[in-house]
Amino acid sequence: MAAQIIDGNVLAKRVQADVRGRVRALREAGRPVRLAALLVTRAPAGEIYAQRQAASCRELGIDYDLIKLPDESRFAEIAGEIDRLNEDPSVTGIMVHLPLPGGVEPTDVQHRIATVKDVEGVSPANIGYVIYGREVIVPCTALAAMELVRSTGYRLEGAEAVVVGASAIAGRPAALLLTQAGATVTVCHKMTRDLKSHTRRADVLVVAAGVPNLIAADHVREGAVVIDVGINRVTTLDGKTRTIGDVNFEDVQHKAAYLSPVPGGVGPMTVAVLLQNVVRSAELIAKRA
Repeated sequence: MAAQIIDGNVLAKRVQADVRGRVRALREAGRPVRLAALLVTRAPAGEIYAQRQAASCRELGIDYDLIKLPDESRFAEIAGEIDRLNEDPSVTGIMVHLPLPGGVEPTDVQHRIATVKDVEGVSPANIGYVIYGREVIVPCTALAAMELVRSTGYRLEGAEAVVVGASAIAGRPAALLLTQAGATVTVCHKMTRDLKSHTRRADVLVVAAGVPNLIAADHVREGAVVIDVGINRVTTLDGKTRTIGDVNFEDVQHKAAYLSPVPGGVGPMTVAVLLQNVVRSAELIAKRA
């Protein structure tokens, strides 16, 4: 039997509907909801993503400011802009589009953002709050993966969960969230020996390694919930490029009970969760006012 496909687009629309209502409530109370996004390098993909982000914000009633800095900007200039936005009471959320100019470390820039305005959830404080189970703003990708798991209705208490990939914004936070939900969690990474021996035990398998088609059917337990976080651009034999995940979809769909596709799974949910974090930031700021 083929796996039931987890439609991230459908789930994202539900999140967006919730965000729209919460934004309306804040507006009626006279509270701002404004996302400021910094764009430094003029990579075409970054420009396109920023335009789409602006459209998504407008649709939900969120004010959006795209702040473009010169390509040659150094850390001091970027940090100064973030400091200004941290102090601006009309700005309730801040994010930084990547990549940044050579020599500027993304984490140094992202960690400059005030905890409550860090809508991507990548600051040390927000990661720390996840560890202690007192989330302020949760990393978007990890939270999106968790929402896809929850949408299946699978009971996580006592479940065996395996996360493949240990990045600071996806794998490790996802492992923490699964642990808090009551699962017994194993984290695999590039140093892991005999990956299959771990993944075959998983009731829930979250793959965020950034390796195209890393996971095949023989990695997967029969009836598992498989969440594919990977987004990889590959060139096919005919010279065309396409986006695929870390999971071999065609292979695994005949083994898993639930499977998220790429594209159309974690991707749209991550965008929706970012906007959900924007309104959460605004709500937290309003409570502190």
